[in-house]
Amino acid sequence: MTSTIITAFAVPIATIEMADCDTLNAELRRFFVECQSYGDKYANPDPFTHRNASLFESQFTLFDWRQPSVARLRDFCVSNLYQVIRELNGYDLQTLQRLHIAYESWFHVTRRGGYFGVHNHPMHSWSGVYCVCQEGDEGNEDSGKLTFINPFASNTMFVDMASHKLKPPYQIGSIPTRLKPGQLVIFPSWLLHEVTPFEPEGDGLRITVAFNARFRMDGVERPTPPSGV
Repeated sequence: MTSTIITAFAVPIATIEMADCDTLNAELRRFFVECQSYGDKYANPDPFTHRNASLFESQFTLFDWRQPSVARLRDFCVSNLYQVIRELNGYDLQTLQRLHIAYESWFHVTRRGGYFGVHNHPMHSWSGVYCVCQEGDEGNEDSGKLTFINPFASNTMFVDMASHKLKPPYQIGSIPTRLKPGQLVIFPSWLLHEVTPFEPEGDGLRITVAFNARFRMDGVERPTPPSGV
């Protein structure tokens, strides 16, 4: 007698790595550090999520800036986001071309001790994080990790050795990830996540770019929520 196992309520998280990213990342690193040096000129004027003074957050208009390196990164992020949407929804190219994006984007420059509290991104469907650099904390496995919080909070109500070692995608607990330069992670905007304290040995930097996106499809009214929602 055999059993049938289904993957219920799975959360898609996509990872893409940019090839030959060293030159672009070096340009972005210089540009973002320079922007931070101007203080409030480029800073987010109304921060919401809990963080400390060791983490600088820019304004949310980054992808609209005319800096060539920013434009290249924007195109990389948006094109890969569309590809993920195409795969997950089963859209053909003609359908995808009717899907129009609106986005917001910003960057973080994080120095020793910087962290970003648990949050998600309301009023958007997809979000992404791109790693420009993470330097100086290679010996600390818990430093500066993008950590996705398991949405099934009750799955740790009782744990024994029959459930403790469940394999993905059924595992319990959160998913911590140390990003690599050139790595883009795309995930549903509702998914709670945080960044653990960045603890380099010296004057290291952790620089990331993040974005949120929402969409409108030509000729289609706003989707009706499932019954009961």
